[in-house]
Amino acid sequence: MENRCFPSLLLLFYYLSFAVVDPASAFLDPALGTSRVVFQTNYGDIEFGFFPDVAPKTVEHIFKLVQLGCYNTNHFFRVDKGFVAQVAAVVGGRSAPLNEEQKLEAEKTVIGEFSEVKHVRGILSMGRYSDPDSASSSFSILLGDAPHLDSKYAIFGKLTRGDETLRRLEELPTRREGIFVMPVERITILSTYYYDTKHKSCELEKEILKRKLSESLFEVERQRLKCFS
Repeated sequence: MENRCFPSLLLLFYYLSFAVVDPASAFLDPALGTSRVVFQTNYGDIEFGFFPDVAPKTVEHIFKLVQLGCYNTNHFFRVDKGFVAQVAAVVGGRSAPLNEEQKLEAEKTVIGEFSEVKHVRGILSMGRYSDPDSASSSFSILLGDAPHLDSKYAIFGKLTRGDETLRRLEELPTRREGIFVMPVERITILSTYYYDTKHKSCELEKEILKRKLSESLFEVERQRLKCFS
């Protein structure tokens, strides 16, 4: 008896081998890297991870700023309920002065790494001016879906913990200045730390890093007070 299944399987394999796959679909839910960053604010902690395959240069730059402690004493200058909570640029946004190494990195800009990833709640997206390559250190955490931002602003990560903190921020009193909805009281990033999820003993590592960064923050604040005394 003639075997008709084998030619059919060959035909199916041939079709699948040449099937067209939309490359954009791979970016709809990109993989997170193993690094995590935590912002400790006066309203609770916010943790996020990075999309190194989507925006490698942006991820490298932001992570370097975190490693240098540049976001310590910075703040969220904008909280627009259902839209964005935006972190200020570290140059001018911190209450403590930057040292030379921090300032050098903070003044850098990165190219606009625009992608097909969608702007939905929890996504991290770079702020910039009209120049697409003007992003520096300010970024937003999306508080809702914003399709009008898609492919226009560089997405580089997403929230992994702390949505309850974002909801607290959304309930704070605000005032409007032009297009910006801003909190009445300062939302301070008291300190920051980072860890790697691939380490099983990350809890101990987190405590060590928090202690080191707290000590660094104390020294920065001491130097600031010395400058103004």
